[in-house]
Amino acid sequence: MEHYDLIIIGGGPSGINVGISAEKAGLKYLILEKGMLVNSLFNFPVNMTFFSTSLKLEIHQTPFISHGDKPTRAESLEYYRRLVDSFNLNLHLYEAVEKMEASATGGYVVTTEKDTYAASYVCVATGFYDTPNPLDVPGEDLPKVKHYYDDPHAYIGQEVVVVGAANSACDAALECWRKGAHVTMVIRGAEISPRVKYWIRPDIENRIKEGSIKAYFHSELERIEETEVVVRTPEGTLVLPNDFVLAMTGYRPNYDLLERLGLPIDEEDACKPIFRKETLETTLPGVYMAGVVCAGLQTSKLFIENTRDHGDIIVGDIVQKQSVTA
Repeated sequence: MEHYDLIIIGGGPSGINVGISAEKAGLKYLILEKGMLVNSLFNFPVNMTFFSTSLKLEIHQTPFISHGDKPTRAESLEYYRRLVDSFNLNLHLYEAVEKMEASATGGYVVTTEKDTYAASYVCVATGFYDTPNPLDVPGEDLPKVKHYYDDPHAYIGQEVVVVGAANSACDAALECWRKGAHVTMVIRGAEISPRVKYWIRPDIENRIKEGSIKAYFHSELERIEETEVVVRTPEGTLVLPNDFVLAMTGYRPNYDLLERLGLPIDEEDACKPIFRKETLETTLPGVYMAGVVCAGLQTSKLFIENTRDHGDIIVGDIVQKQSVTA
């Protein structure tokens, strides 16, 4: 069994960030990613433009080249491919971590679906975008239900229900409507989310006001069927013809994985993993958290741009510990 100074679980922006810090520090490390490189970003809408500027997304003084001030999804994928190549990161893709156990000789044993590794330290950088919040209604498992919005072309001329009222839902509703879909929004609250981007909010509100996009507020899906959906509204239950449901209901950390890794959660504080803010070390000695997963269910609190220092914080703490035990 090969031994590493540091195993990083997650090959997204945060895992890459920690990996580069480890590479610079001369640590023997391995990044394990269950899917493709920056798997979450790949699942972003095809036409997405980031809210942050390229400058704010840069890590390790590596320029983020984009045609505009705010980069596109395609430009971000290219940026992270370039980082992996430039720093020659040690990365295993399509290798999901199954469990982690304390080693009798110190450190941890990490087991994946393909192999087993030993490590003195472990960093969990798994994000949250891979785990959508479920609707928990009958019919959610039908193929026409999507928790990731991809490209509006697929919905031309179709009856599309968009569930949600935040940025993803509003973007999907507007794009699909503009490409010729018949769009209905089902919204649990009383209004479009106040967190919607300032240039999107008046657009979606005007489309709803003029009737181009139908919206049911204070409403929820009751069930989803092959050719229709049942919606519970303040005025009563409605049956609407339907071809696709875009469930833009948000995402959460992979708590099943965190439980399998033995990481405790603070259920009274937005289900955040418990860690020291100064070092990002959890209650498991030598196990760290990095990136947006640190925010638990408060997924709008942490982003790539305000977690860029996590790699250096974690690796700096590891190097310090190594110097003490040397």
